[in-house]
Amino acid sequence: MTTHSQRHKTIFTSKSARGLLMGSAASLALAGAAAPAHAQDGAEDDDSNVITVIARKQTETLQEVPVTVTAIGGDTLENFQVNEIADVVSRVPALNVQVGGSGSGGQISLRGVGSSNISASFDSAVAFDFDGVQISTMRLVQAGFFDVEQIDVLKGPQSLFFGKSASAGVFSVRSANPTPDWEIGGKAAYEFEEKGYTVSGYISGPLSDTLGVRVAAQFNDIEDYVDLAPGTPAFNPDGSVRDSRGLTNFVSRVTFQWDPFDNFNANLKLNYIKNENDGAIAHSDINCGANGVADPIVLLGGGIVVPSNADCNDTDGLYHHVDFAPALGAQLPVESSVADRFRNGIPFGETDIFFGRLSWDLDVSDSLTLSSVTGYLNLDAIDLDSYGYVGVGPGNTPFGVGGSDPRNRTEQFTQELRLASDYDGMFNFMIGAFYESREIDFDTSQQAVNISLASADPTLPIFTIPDPTSPVSGTNVPVFQGLAQGSGGSFDWHKQHSTKTEALSFFGSVTLDLTDQLQLSGGIRWTDEQKVNTISVPYLHNLLEFTSNDPVTGDPLPAGVFVDSPGFVTEGFFSGPIKFSDSNFSPEVSLRYQATPDVNIYAAFKTGFKSGGIDNSALPSNSLQAAAAAGNFDSLIYESETGLGGEIGVKSQFADRTITANLSAFYYVFDDLQVQNFDAINIQFQTFNASQLTSKGLDLEWAWRTPVEGLSFSGALAYTDAKFSDTFITTSGEDLDGRRAARAPEFAGNIAFDWSVPMSDAIELGLNGNLQYSGSYFTNEDSLTDLKQDSYVSIDGAISVGDPDGKWKLSLIGVNLTDEIWINTSGGRPFLPADGDDLVVTQNRGRQVFVEASFKF
Repeated sequence: MTTHSQRHKTIFTSKSARGLLMGSAASLALAGAAAPAHAQDGAEDDDSNVITVIARKQTETLQEVPVTVTAIGGDTLENFQVNEIADVVSRVPALNVQVGGSGSGGQISLRGVGSSNISASFDSAVAFDFDGVQISTMRLVQAGFFDVEQIDVLKGPQSLFFGKSASAGVFSVRSANPTPDWEIGGKAAYEFEEKGYTVSGYISGPLSDTLGVRVAAQFNDIEDYVDLAPGTPAFNPDGSVRDSRGLTNFVSRVTFQWDPFDNFNANLKLNYIKNENDGAIAHSDINCGANGVADPIVLLGGGIVVPSNADCNDTDGLYHHVDFAPALGAQLPVESSVADRFRNGIPFGETDIFFGRLSWDLDVSDSLTLSSVTGYLNLDAIDLDSYGYVGVGPGNTPFGVGGSDPRNRTEQFTQELRLASDYDGMFNFMIGAFYESREIDFDTSQQAVNISLASADPTLPIFTIPDPTSPVSGTNVPVFQGLAQGSGGSFDWHKQHSTKTEALSFFGSVTLDLTDQLQLSGGIRWTDEQKVNTISVPYLHNLLEFTSNDPVTGDPLPAGVFVDSPGFVTEGFFSGPIKFSDSNFSPEVSLRYQATPDVNIYAAFKTGFKSGGIDNSALPSNSLQAAAAAGNFDSLIYESETGLGGEIGVKSQFADRTITANLSAFYYVFDDLQVQNFDAINIQFQTFNASQLTSKGLDLEWAWRTPVEGLSFSGALAYTDAKFSDTFITTSGEDLDGRRAARAPEFAGNIAFDWSVPMSDAIELGLNGNLQYSGSYFTNEDSLTDLKQDSYVSIDGAISVGDPDGKWKLSLIGVNLTDEIWINTSGGRPFLPADGDDLVVTQNRGRQVFVEASFKF
């Protein structure tokens, strides 16, 4: 039985560690997509043909680890310009990634199990692991990445080794480390469809015999990230008409690798990411529902009706995101952090992320290693957009409503310690502890009622500023500023949520090599999580706080007489601490049998846990008001989500390990699945737990290194049967028991090839291709007749010419060449009339065609 170092990769000490650095190069032997490894044990094997993964907090070969894993190497990511999490979908069947949203900012689903992109309070059911640190916020889905050594997607519950928020799987990104020799690389690319360019580079090498460094940075500027439909009333800051929304990404990283002693190594990574865009709403279109009619925006009980500018074509890749109504766009509270920038009514978004990770390994003896991983995240994300999505005024003027300026500030500190053994005998163990401290401040002003269109807040003084949308010079619009203390404005309300989380867990696992071929392993993790949430409403529009009608009879009161409105909390509302706590034991057992040197059979029993919490998307009306009136906020609490089940699988290689076939079958039951829907008529978020979801199916991955020099094929196929398996009454009043889960196609797969053709001693031709297929699936989980996405096919391709040793390369890359547009999620469009059925659908990016030049020396 081959043993593998449990330490982090080090580049200056041992031959085995250098071999591990070569692990990601195995992806070159795969086609241009994820696929299994081609070799595993044996001194005669070439290390470059071995894929290593860290699926159990230790380095193991992909073919030996008893976990269903898809590994994607850095060269594959580079070949196809994969620099966003959403770009990985075409390589991993049953994976769904949705980008955008005012709450969490995105979501990842695996095998039909994921979390809402609406609420920032939800942890992801698919843990996002970045260089060994679990990041609880899905805002990172919006940020780009590059200079990646490998991406591993672990399917099924992974709570034993990854802890909280891994109830459905793990999306793991490992960035590149310093190289043993000095190396400089760079690339420049231009994309024709979205009119974007990318420039990046790195320098890597040893500063001394014991210290290595890698500095890398990438800048990406896209002019037409979102194409607006013709005639959409949207403007640039200079007053010119806008026909698209842009995006810029800056990603930078400094890595230090220190190996001062034979028994100690440390690795420090410091990352800074900045994302800027022209609004949080990106690829979100309007589906006009069964009646095929674009429903108007209805406000104030029908007192204001705004025509829609949607064209009812949600497959053309053109979007209808309008600017704000001038009467709303200039009315931010003075203390809003975006007030100065948004006076012109133009949407924007900005995210700043600092992430640091320090890991070290100490061999306390020949057979015991103490490991530490410390992580720190500081995220500040702010945006402002019109969440009515459509709306035009007279003369095709902007009339966007439903404004929100969420500012999401997250600070997270994590610490993990592990002690692992590497005995020569049959018994080995790992014990560890994990601690997380996290604080999320969610601060926003919102126009959910849009009362300012009817009347300014009579308690606030009126000012005016120039109207940037008016062609007439000197035209002003009113601005309703705050009181002297700066505590108000004339948005409907200013709302603040603060959530503090502390999580502590201990875990232990043992491995027993019962024979040379049979291995039994198992363990358990105990987790305790505490959350405290506070909600405050510093400002509420006067006409929402008070009413001129009798709350009992509804009759008008005498002029100038107001009473408290029964539908909203009062200005200055403060909830006090709302507390949630839960603890959980998550056991896991696996059995692996190495039938031959090339065939491993395994079976695993697994459990998953994702903590509950307090909803931070509750609005000051309806549910929050009712909770405040009762003095009981239990209605805002959602319960923890758990998973239980198992899988069996076989990992095999044939024909001198040129053919690889890995097959697994899984069956998992998830209880209290965390769900959030949106009531589009009453403008209210609904957060609750679905009773039960059962996900079962098959995963197949294969690869073939053909007898033709440099040519290989690979592919994957996923069969998923994910259904609600108990009574589940949704906000529509329907029982979804027996209905398929959202974002869970019954069949999904891909097939790919990679061909390196020597043209001469100095020139090599490269051909790569990938075809992705997805079956149809529901896009929401609210009714039996939710919108379904039809099956689709997308194709990626690349052709390159370059130096065989990678010193230079020119490439032409096509992503989604068929320009297929598919829907990830759907939900009711806000401000619908009573009989309205329009939906907001989130979609993927369309076709991209790159020309790229790269060098390395």
